[in-house]
Amino acid sequence: MDFKAWPDGTLDLPDKTVRCALGRSGVVAAADKREGDGASPAGTWPIRRVLYRPDRGRAPKTVLPVAAITRDDGWCDDPADPAYNRPVALPYPARCEVMWRDDNAYDIVVILAHNDDPPVPGLGSAIFLHLAKPGYPPTEGCVAVAREDMEALLAVARPGDGISIRVSPRRRGPKPRAEEISDLRD
Repeated sequence: MDFKAWPDGTLDLPDKTVRCALGRSGVVAAADKREGDGASPAGTWPIRRVLYRPDRGRAPKTVLPVAAITRDDGWCDDPADPAYNRPVALPYPARCEVMWRDDNAYDIVVILAHNDDPPVPGLGSAIFLHLAKPGYPPTEGCVAVAREDMEALLAVARPGDGISIRVSPRRRGPKPRAEEISDLRD
């Protein structure tokens, strides 16, 4: 199953649509994604694993792989470093994101398979599904949702599922009939 995140700031769960935050620069084609541009990369990104802050709650209920974040966990976002877009132990000599944050954004964080097999320097790192800050301000390129919505997603997610970040708007209204689609091609 793919959980679709739309550029209108919504995410489809199996039984409802919830609010989400996307990148401050909007959604761009994955080939156009660049480190630090603040854009969310369009595409379907398989869920790799789930991390959580054990001091701020129990492990989420899910069949996905889950691990606790520790104070020395980081994520390298320096394109010049060999560990680019990989987890690292802090302190780390290159630029990296601290996973044990003061805010609640990474109390539960889902690692997505964006630019990771293998990572291409400069094409974007640390694209996660994480918890939204109050008011749903834009992210640096991730997808962010409320904790209750994250827990609902993780409860139904299975290995092989992904987050699909859509670049085009959600289609409104009835689906076109076959002859209407044919007319559009002519």
